[in-house]
Amino acid sequence: MKAVVMAGGFGTRIQPLTHSRPKPMLPIINRPMMQHTMMTLRDLGISEFIVLLYFKPEIIQDYFGDGSDFGIKITYVVPDDDYGTAGAVKLAQEYIGDDNFIVISGDLVTDFDFRELFEFHKQKKSKLSIGLTSVENPLQFGVVIANEDNVIEKFLEKPSWGEVFSDTINTGIYIIEPEILNYIPNSENFDFAKNLFPMLMSRDVALMGYNLEGYWRDVGNPESYREVYDDILNSKVNFKISGIKKEYPEGVLYSDEEYTLNHSVKILGTVVLGRGVKIKEGVKLNNVVIADNVAIASGCTISNSVIWEDVKIKKNVKLDNAVICNNNIIDKNVTAKAGLILAEGCEVGELATFEHDVTIWPNKKIEPASIVSHNLVWGSRYKNSIFENGTVSGKSNVELSCEMATKLAEAFAAQLLVGTKVVVGRDHNKSSRMIKRAFLGGLLSAGIDVLDLKSTPPSVLRYTLANNPDLIGGAHFKQDVFNPTDSEITLFNEEAIRIDSNSAKSIEKAFFTEKFRRVDFSHIGEINETLHHQECHSYKSAVEKKIDQNIIKCGAFKVAVDLMHGSTADIFPNILNDIGVENIILNAYHDEHKLSNFAALKKRSQENISKIVSGLNFNMGVMIYPNAQSISLVADDGEVLDMIKGLLAVLHLLNMHAKDERKRVFLPSWAPDIVNFENLDIQRGRYADFKAAKLREYALIATVDGNFAFTDFGISRDAMYASLKIMEMLSCSHLKLSDISKMIKNFYYKEERISCTQALKGKMMRKFLEDAKGKKSSSEDGVKIWENETDWVLMIPDQYNEHLNLYIQASSDESGENLLESYTQKIQKYAKEVM
Repeated sequence: MKAVVMAGGFGTRIQPLTHSRPKPMLPIINRPMMQHTMMTLRDLGISEFIVLLYFKPEIIQDYFGDGSDFGIKITYVVPDDDYGTAGAVKLAQEYIGDDNFIVISGDLVTDFDFRELFEFHKQKKSKLSIGLTSVENPLQFGVVIANEDNVIEKFLEKPSWGEVFSDTINTGIYIIEPEILNYIPNSENFDFAKNLFPMLMSRDVALMGYNLEGYWRDVGNPESYREVYDDILNSKVNFKISGIKKEYPEGVLYSDEEYTLNHSVKILGTVVLGRGVKIKEGVKLNNVVIADNVAIASGCTISNSVIWEDVKIKKNVKLDNAVICNNNIIDKNVTAKAGLILAEGCEVGELATFEHDVTIWPNKKIEPASIVSHNLVWGSRYKNSIFENGTVSGKSNVELSCEMATKLAEAFAAQLLVGTKVVVGRDHNKSSRMIKRAFLGGLLSAGIDVLDLKSTPPSVLRYTLANNPDLIGGAHFKQDVFNPTDSEITLFNEEAIRIDSNSAKSIEKAFFTEKFRRVDFSHIGEINETLHHQECHSYKSAVEKKIDQNIIKCGAFKVAVDLMHGSTADIFPNILNDIGVENIILNAYHDEHKLSNFAALKKRSQENISKIVSGLNFNMGVMIYPNAQSISLVADDGEVLDMIKGLLAVLHLLNMHAKDERKRVFLPSWAPDIVNFENLDIQRGRYADFKAAKLREYALIATVDGNFAFTDFGISRDAMYASLKIMEMLSCSHLKLSDISKMIKNFYYKEERISCTQALKGKMMRKFLEDAKGKKSSSEDGVKIWENETDWVLMIPDQYNEHLNLYIQASSDESGENLLESYTQKIQKYAKEVM
């Protein structure tokens, strides 16, 4: 028998615990939740596991690897879309083969004896057996009735109390014979309870149900997460706690390593310690689970609580029934009454008090002596900065709520004169639509008129803003490409440039002090709604005038374009057709499900466009990301150029195009410089707070992540114009993109993020500068240290988040990996020295 583990959920209901990890990876007694279930099945003889992933799959893959460290074999399946529970299992059919298999969720805690279900399935010669159990409140589950022969007669998914006909529910644990998979359609959204089970019953395939005795809990929200711990620590569930066991007069201690605690430390009930835990004198622990690298200072009293890894708790802190997530600092004399959830990355000041049942979302700073009586979702992490480079981002409908959007609009409008007009637009995402509408209300209340372009690419909005003298600002709303649960609001000035740091600070000051302007009813702003036809036509005409269409036409240019379900679908195909470029367009429609897993979408898009370009002998391919700003290039031989090679290929083309007149290029300080271009003057530096006039001094402004601004058209990142400009230059060069790719010599380039607290960033800069003595170095943007003419390391502390950005360039993979390892070890050493 094999096991199929469902581990792809977003964990929306259990936020903020799932802020940076998928729900199956939430710790239960210092091990990921899904690990306990998998190890139980392993001990029953199951050695092959198929894990179905979706949300943040890399976290699960990195932890479990191929399974060999756990004595099992793991195969991962990452769907490219939401295919439902049964549809996702169908994707694993080739790995399941001819074996029967158990399907189980990765986000439950149970002490069921699965052997009973195995034996039942075998005795009944069942094709599909369902694990059943009785619960007090069946409303959130599928209610089931089985007859005396254990044949299931009736299902009802998530009934109301008026519909409840049983307290027996479907646990989501199934044993299935492989032929059942043939009933599940390929690549369709198909659910076990809603689709497969009714189909099988209609075709007289008997579904068998077995009542399992014992503990079962679906960990669906923060309260149930807390209750699981309460049940385990009070022995309400048959749960084996691993580690060294040590008896105390009033309790028992389990630990992953040997501890000799001070005699004044009191252990009451069940206490579990991970590795590297430091507990000072006078600490009282009562039913507490503490993960790795936690430091608890003297005089603390902690009861019925869970503390994740890398937490520092100072003197005389009192916690009761709390969940303290990773990387938190709690200063001395803090008191948290029952029910605190403190998400990751927070700093709690001295003498702060939390009232009952308060949830603090990630990366908040609680001021000393604060009395926190309500949930803090959008909070003081942003007292230093709401904005990151002109953009506000956060969890959709949580951090970026309607209330937040309205306040932000009022703060933005407070910087503008009554009666002036701004332009707004959004992508297709429904969160973007909701947040934009709330934002409009804030603008109107402050007497600002609005040109609403509705769904439009940011490049069209910025072109409209830059070329309409009546507009003095703009805002664009979109879903985060890489984290679909987040939304982004980007604000622009009258030059269509993201607002600078001074403007951002002014808006933030108005936001936090709530110094808004509310105008008389007669001066409330007006909305001029448009379907952006005129604006798109103006943008399209301007693009077509700038691109040398004859060159592309004469070259009989052929291109494949994947629009990746973004907003460019409304305009870019028309531009290509008008210019006369033979094209194939892929994914020119909005698909919320595919955009919810961008990694899978990107992988599938790369595979498809590569086959199309090489198979049809096209000149090139372009992937335009949903943000309408970034692109990936595909060579005529099907090679998908990585972002670094794509940048260098564009620079090669521009270099050939600049033979008669040298051109200036601006790149970020971390861009590779191992390749020389004789006709380009390349400046590398920090891209921040530039004025439009300065940007126009360069022919090209580019990044290392597929963003290009060709200033002969506009100074903003524009994936559509950049794609056409690259086609034009490639047509002029009479070269193939594959030829240019081969001209680019191989070298090592890598970007790494290393965790670093805010308090350590300055000291890291100092240590790097000390390390740079005697070497060629620069401190223009972070600290850049050259090991030789080609190999360098650049360290830039992240301005907004608690990590260091480390960039490495080297002439070979070996020297690059050595350089990365060397400086990673130095950073770890520096961190220990300065603690």
